[in-house]
Amino acid sequence: MKVSGKIALVTGAAQGLGKSFAAALLKNGAKVLISDVNSEAGKATLKAFQDKYGENNVMFVRADVTSQAQMEAVFQQVRERFGGLDIMSNNAGIIGETREVWEKTVDVNLKGVIRGTNLALDLMRRDKGGRGGVIVNTASIAGLMAVPGAEVYTATKHGVIGFSRSWARSPLCADNGVRVNVLCPSFADTALLPRGGSADGDVGKYMDEHGVMSPEYVAEGFLDLVQDDSKNGAVLKMGEKLGKVYVEY
Repeated sequence: MKVSGKIALVTGAAQGLGKSFAAALLKNGAKVLISDVNSEAGKATLKAFQDKYGENNVMFVRADVTSQAQMEAVFQQVRERFGGLDIMSNNAGIIGETREVWEKTVDVNLKGVIRGTNLALDLMRRDKGGRGGVIVNTASIAGLMAVPGAEVYTATKHGVIGFSRSWARSPLCADNGVRVNVLCPSFADTALLPRGGSADGDVGKYMDEHGVMSPEYVAEGFLDLVQDDSKNGAVLKMGEKLGKVYVEY
């Protein structure tokens, strides 16, 4: 898919990987709706993008991916403002393992991806008036391995991969021109990166093994999954020392 002239929606786009994905899309000529639960950061990112890429090419809508009503409003906005949807990035994610917050990790990382994918399909499906498109769901290299100390996070990322690969093989997607791919980055220099004492033990060992990528490098892999029409059901794992490697099943 050529990105120029296409319409994209990126969740968790106020900072980190989502911001780098949105920047890559804008740089290549797409119009982008960025969404995030953090209004302050979202508005700052919007201002920076508008200054660089033009006010008419990007908009920000504050939304929580755990809210069906708020996400439906986001998709209504992208349809009304830009006229449809070609590229969906379900990127919003958190890490939380304690008894108090583990359910929120599931709500954001897994249920949020399911919700965003389902809503994107409704806009993209040709049998519903759409023009097809591509959905890229952000999982993690943790979705391909066991990570002691991050059990809930790891479970959600395994779920994202299975969910995405299952949709990719669905006749409903094939018949309506929709591809679904998965991006599995290892450690990247974002707010979710473990730092200080939190990077000790197994996590610290994994960081030493994998290295730390820039968000811009991860965005290169994201664009590969968007632009390569041969990629459907693809799972791309990335690491600073690993490079880009497609998982074989």
